[in-house]
Amino acid sequence: MKTVSNSSVLISLSTIGRLFLLTKRFPDGIIVPEAVWTEVVEAGSGRPGSVEVSSAKWISVRESADRSLVNLLRTELDQGEAEAIALAHEVKANVVLLDERDARNAASKLGIRVLGTVGILVWGKKAGLIESLRTEMDLLENKAKFRLRQQLRARALSEVGE
Repeated sequence: MKTVSNSSVLISLSTIGRLFLLTKRFPDGIIVPEAVWTEVVEAGSGRPGSVEVSSAKWISVRESADRSLVNLLRTELDQGEAEAIALAHEVKANVVLLDERDARNAASKLGIRVLGTVGILVWGKKAGLIESLRTEMDLLENKAKFRLRQQLRARALSEVGE
């Protein structure tokens, strides 16, 4: 399964100690565009995710060749989001990992399946890899400073029976 990720999912899961969920969910690994690698590993040196991502052998870096799509997406999205969506489109990824609403909408318009941090945690709970989705979402909000809409929180908890 081809999977491309933006920085937010990598940083959020690293911050709460759950980056390993990505290796379980996507055993073939994930691809990140150059801008995401730069944001998380280079510019993010010393911050959550930097060490975890740079040492993850299952994460590969690839540049998007479709610069016109990147530039078009940049009119409304940040560089990492634009590159992640363009790369996912280019490699015909099965899924792109994104959290921000505008980025998710843009990917969906291109026919790319989207999964975010909360979706990964829901999957982890269903797979028996995490004990409590509620605890993980609390960590996301408090430790990772993740903005979680109450509607999404309620829907996710309901989906796993919490």
